[in-house]
Amino acid sequence: MSRKEETIRGVLDLEEKGSQWGIILFTSVIGLIILAVFLILWKRGQVSRRGICLVGLCESGKTLIFSQLVYQKAVESFTSLRENVGTVTFENKAALKLVDVPGHERVRQRFFDAYKSTARGIVFVLDSFTLPKDIRDVAEYLYTVLSDPVVTSNKPQILILCNKQDHALAKGPQVIQSLLEKEMNVLRNTQTNQLEAISEDGKKPFFLGQEGKNFEFSDIYPIRVDFAASSAQQLDELEKLNKWLQAVA
Repeated sequence: MSRKEETIRGVLDLEEKGSQWGIILFTSVIGLIILAVFLILWKRGQVSRRGICLVGLCESGKTLIFSQLVYQKAVESFTSLRENVGTVTFENKAALKLVDVPGHERVRQRFFDAYKSTARGIVFVLDSFTLPKDIRDVAEYLYTVLSDPVVTSNKPQILILCNKQDHALAKGPQVIQSLLEKEMNVLRNTQTNQLEAISEDGKKPFFLGQEGKNFEFSDIYPIRVDFAASSAQQLDELEKLNKWLQAVA
């Protein structure tokens, strides 16, 4: 090969390498732009989700908890078919929008659907005294909340608030967690079998928790589920709930 041909070949090699580096650089810049846009949209989503949904069966104490948090006083409550909306604030943190979702079976899903997409956290309130006889209804409602597509996508923090601890025969949070896990395990098997039976597209139905083992709340990670005790009659008995809300805010 002549010197002239070698020179031309060298120039072509440099141009080819330069082109490759240009493609790599261009791809890297596009990747960084996409990442930046994703982070901005994710941050906006976090900021816009400032809601806390109070959910649970009727007479679990949701509305009394709502009034204690929003108005710092106990307000006589009654079964309602409308939601209550208020604001709770903490020092050096943005305000949270507190929504007391009606517990009546006929309307609760409709109101939960209206607010779940903006929920930063969900507080599931239950009656610690009547839980043994209400365990099935409580587990079914809780299962519906935890398996909701918006909840599984947004992954809000969840607190199961064991209310009415002032009753002498109330179950404690650890006992309640154990009772709920056993009932949720039975319910999950039933739900999964029913969904498989009616599935027409061959897709595997949603499975709450970890397959191959009994249900545990720790297995629905990255959704975090905490348990806490409360007695809504006194504001200072909601200290654990307040600390949880402050951490979520």
